[in-house]
Amino acid sequence: MTKAVTEHGSYGAKDYHDPPPAPLFDGEELTKWSFYRALIAEFIATLLFLYITVLTVIGYKSQSATDECGGVGILGIAWAFGGMIFILVYCTAGISGGHINPAVTFGLFLARKVSLVRAVMYMVAQCLGAICGVGLVKAFQSSLYKRYGGGANTLADGYSNGVGLAAEIIGTFVLVYTVFSATDPKRSARDSHIPVLAPLPIGFAVFMVHLATIPITGTGINPARSLGAAVIYNQDKAWDDQWIFWVGPFIGAAFAAFYHQFILRAGAAKALGSFRSSSHN
Repeated sequence: MTKAVTEHGSYGAKDYHDPPPAPLFDGEELTKWSFYRALIAEFIATLLFLYITVLTVIGYKSQSATDECGGVGILGIAWAFGGMIFILVYCTAGISGGHINPAVTFGLFLARKVSLVRAVMYMVAQCLGAICGVGLVKAFQSSLYKRYGGGANTLADGYSNGVGLAAEIIGTFVLVYTVFSATDPKRSARDSHIPVLAPLPIGFAVFMVHLATIPITGTGINPARSLGAAVIYNQDKAWDDQWIFWVGPFIGAAFAAFYHQFILRAGAAKALGSFRSSSHN
């Protein structure tokens, strides 16, 4: 059996290369312009994301208030969120990785794709960008902003905190799992003949999750998006439910990182095999 495995490995050479794990602390990043360029890209991308999407939400609510059949509807809102993620990930992937979401950054940090320094600074840039993006919406639509909820995420009436939390966990799992799968170097190498952009499935994941969870939580799956709207809207309900939109996405991202890295990519089996071989030696 051992011989068969060895022979199989001799002709089944890897046709891809996994990047080395990012260091936990990498202070050298702070001396590089590329690091600050990436922070600017994350800030601007999250600003644009919140500006377009929250403006779409408020526009729909104002139109549907006078005409039940007016506005883009939930389908249009879902398209706005998914479409903007597709556009912005496509634009920024080569600069910052196109995270635009603290939950995505957290999942990639757990998988050792980014350092702790980069992860923390990305999250700060994303949250600041989200606040500024919603601030622009309020500046341009001041008469409608407060009246139609400011695009803030809140738990819908009739749902318990547990249901809302579960919706955020599962929704973020779908998103972060898609991010890992779409950017997997193994997939990229073996499916290189298929011209599929990584931002496309990521945008579709956001679109599908919004269709499912808008009626429950308004769909967070992005702590920066929820925080930015809550800061500018600044109403008790938005703050009372805010923990759901941080705890849920971070748990979902952690599950997705573990599932992809240690089960699908057999990280746990590889680590165990490495441990056994070193102990025998």
